[in-house]
Amino acid sequence: MDKNIIHAELIGKHAKVIMATNKSLIGLEGMVVNETRNTLVVQTEKGIKRAQKHGAVFEIDGQEASGDDLLAAPEERMVKK
Repeated sequence: MDKNIIHAELIGKHAKVIMATNKSLIGLEGMVVNETRNTLVVQTEKGIKRAQKHGAVFEIDGQEASGDDLLAAPEERMVKK
């Protein structure tokens, strides 16, 4: 995993859920339109969907990222060392 994605702005990037504790989220993909501390909000072909970060693994712009590593408010996550 590229640690730079953890510190990057995710809004506007393409994201896909490749593993999740909620099996209905697996395969969800689209553009990230918002982010909260615990979720990514993704614009899909079927509308806006919310994916929990905890327990999920995402592919974001071709880089794999654990949702647990992304757990934080965006402004806190981007400055975290």
